[in-house]
Amino acid sequence: MKLTRPSEVRALLDELNIRPLKPLGQNFLIDANILAILLDTAAITADDEILEVGTGLGVLTEPMAKIARRVVTVEKDRRLCDFLKEHLQRFPNVELIFDDMLSLDHEALLESGISKVVANLPYSVGSAILVNFLQARTPPRQMTLTLQLEVARRLAAIPGNKDFGLLSLWSQLTYDVSIRKIISPTCFYPAPNVRSAILHLVRREPQELQSARCDFFFALTKFAFSHRRKQLGTVFRAVPAQWNLSPERIQAAFKESELDPQARPEELAVSQWQRLAQALHP
Repeated sequence: MKLTRPSEVRALLDELNIRPLKPLGQNFLIDANILAILLDTAAITADDEILEVGTGLGVLTEPMAKIARRVVTVEKDRRLCDFLKEHLQRFPNVELIFDDMLSLDHEALLESGISKVVANLPYSVGSAILVNFLQARTPPRQMTLTLQLEVARRLAAIPGNKDFGLLSLWSQLTYDVSIRKIISPTCFYPAPNVRSAILHLVRREPQELQSARCDFFFALTKFAFSHRRKQLGTVFRAVPAQWNLSPERIQAAFKESELDPQARPEELAVSQWQRLAQALHP
């Protein structure tokens, strides 16, 4: 069985009596060239312990299992349970989990030794899953993902660009982010209504924020970007009371950080947000 051959994938799904479900974001990768680019970008080695989200039919799981020390793969659709257990049973290094990734303890998974995340993320919840990884205590050393092109462009956008937003800031806080390949809808079955992209995130060392300040950084930037069209001086007039930030303290923080209160959230670079968060930290 060749899972990158569309006719065989359709026949297998018919045999399993499975119709891909849009609420699950099920668009199965059926293009061998895209699969090769994804694997080449991930640069899997024999020492890697990999987390995959969205096992699907195992088109990505199998080639990774042939190389990596360990592959933990999470699949929400229990209709695939019997097939995947049989299909992957010859790989003792594969741990198959049938659950919703958003319900799992992602911190425990990542801290179990996971070095890379390689996944064809479900369209429906891809961004939410990614945010959990970006905010984790132990973020993966590398992530190679297929995402909607629109989301990938936001993650890779630079400050001042119309696509630069909260996801851009949070991803670039810890990672170097690049789009490796734009993918046609015809590379998936069923074909989605949008184009996709292979996104590559490589963690910088050392991390640029101390863990004790991370929660405040994420809270501060989430608050600011919820008012992204306003100037920062205006935004910070209404900061949450629990932060205990007086107008004088905020004004001093802008001066200390050498930032213009008339700037808007998307105009600040990652390093500028770090300086401001440090100056404002309670």
